[in-house]
Amino acid sequence: MEKILIVDDSPLQAAQLKSILDNEYDVTVAQAAEDGLCRASCENYSLILLDVVMPGMDGFTLLKKLQEEIITQSIPVILITSLSDVEHEQRGLVLGAVDYITKPFYSAIVQARVNTHIKLYNYRRQVEEQSMTDQLTGIANRRRYDRYSMVKWNEAARLQVPFSICMFDIDNFKIYNDTFGHPAGDKVIAAIAKTVSSHLQRGTDFLARYGGEEFVALFMGDHSDKIFEHLKRIRQAIEDLHIPHNPSVSEWVTVSVGGVTVVPTAESAYGSYLKVADTMLYDAKKHGRNRVVWADERMKQMWEK
Repeated sequence: MEKILIVDDSPLQAAQLKSILDNEYDVTVAQAAEDGLCRASCENYSLILLDVVMPGMDGFTLLKKLQEEIITQSIPVILITSLSDVEHEQRGLVLGAVDYITKPFYSAIVQARVNTHIKLYNYRRQVEEQSMTDQLTGIANRRRYDRYSMVKWNEAARLQVPFSICMFDIDNFKIYNDTFGHPAGDKVIAAIAKTVSSHLQRGTDFLARYGGEEFVALFMGDHSDKIFEHLKRIRQAIEDLHIPHNPSVSEWVTVSVGGVTVVPTAESAYGSYLKVADTMLYDAKKHGRNRVVWADERMKQMWEK
């Protein structure tokens, strides 16, 4: 069932809207703008109905905040108001609202507009999902990773749980392509993506093609020692595929793995720890390839082999 968030300081008006939509949708009510912003950032809503006139932070200010956040900027917002003048309508549309519903409410109009914008939202999501999938491997692409990583990083900071960033790189991949050709190289990329994906079973595990022969994986909830052992098994599983490489560099296709585990805070910068993961990957390749190098919560390196 699609989820709708109503942000309205009037219990009576919110209850009236909820009663109109309750039969078709899962409706949540927030009676303050701050609560609405928090809920929109933490849960998955298909539509927000937002009252313009509220004490403290008004609807226009909240709409602007929603548009500024990566997590919430794609959620359609219908403004609820008794202000019917063109100036207010124009201001809301310029800020990013998709429609207006004026008070008093007429059930048929509310239902029709809500249904229309949820259908449009789902169509957009379907198109967006296709645009965020790597066509070669079927896993997430860089664009989806950019969005997902920020959402999960903020969630880990809020829950104060460990967050791990992992970088994979196929060893001596240019030599492989030069030896066997790019179509064979594409098959290797797809096979490795499939193998890594088969080891990521939890709903919070995430894998994306970062670019070329490089992948990035994200994990929530486990400490560094457990993640380190898990990545060692994945690295070994890739070697055990026994995909022949150019014998001048290696018997089989392998990957180097680098990463970091951290319990993020509100002040932590995701990009800084991504650089740490990349440094660990560089060290893995520098010191022989086909190994895992990890930075634990104290930034102490853990080495395989």
